[in-house]
Amino acid sequence: MMPHRRHVLPVFAVLLAVTIVLPILAVIPVSFTPTSSFAISSPESWSPRWYRELLTNPVWLDSLVSSLRIALLAALVATVAGTMAALGLRRVRRTHRVVARALVTLPLLIPLVVLAVGLYAMLIRTQLVGTTAGFVLAHALLGLPLAFITVSASLDALDDNLEQASRGLGAGPVTTMRLIVLPLVAPGVIAGALFAFVVSFNEVVIAGFLGSPYLRTLPIEMYSSMTRSTDPTVAAAATFVAALTVITAAFALAAMSWRRRHLTRKD
Repeated sequence: MMPHRRHVLPVFAVLLAVTIVLPILAVIPVSFTPTSSFAISSPESWSPRWYRELLTNPVWLDSLVSSLRIALLAALVATVAGTMAALGLRRVRRTHRVVARALVTLPLLIPLVVLAVGLYAMLIRTQLVGTTAGFVLAHALLGLPLAFITVSASLDALDDNLEQASRGLGAGPVTTMRLIVLPLVAPGVIAGALFAFVVSFNEVVIAGFLGSPYLRTLPIEMYSSMTRSTDPTVAAAATFVAALTVITAAFALAAMSWRRRHLTRKD
């Protein structure tokens, strides 16, 4: 009985993964259809027509560029803020650290609709609704907890004796941070930045509240296209988003895995 039970969890994990991946894979053949409707054609008749439309149509291209610009800026802001928060919490008492971590990661627990309404009410007072700055601030708020978690995990694995040895040799706090701490937690910082980028690039709920006719992200344009017509360009956009997400997540996981292997070798 035991050998059979041992295979239950892996089989369940594979079935769950296949269930999640199948809808994503179904988009790919649709994106290569030569017709103007959602249809799965044979590979012999596949055409890059809708990818050309995605990269040449001003509406689609502007939304794609806007998403990339906002995601990059939001990831930068979230990573800097998350790294500073993780470093700062190392100086906080352990009794207060749990509460502080809960507050930093709170955006992950609040429903996106509630968060979107609150951000809209706040940003409309500062006239940032429909602006790049407003999008960056809102998306950075979503990415900050992810950057904070990955950097905190790297800091938890950091040997405090290294900092003490650096200071014992005469290095100041800034020099120790620059030459000892930051290089060792760099994989966590990189992973946090990549996760924050993915979250911002794929975000649609908050973007729906903060968008304007002059600034629309790619997910919002995809949603609007689906409500207007069955334009296969949305399938090409979905394939692009899925590919970018998978590649970015793979790099983030590779950075975290490299850090774990590096620490294991040292131990």
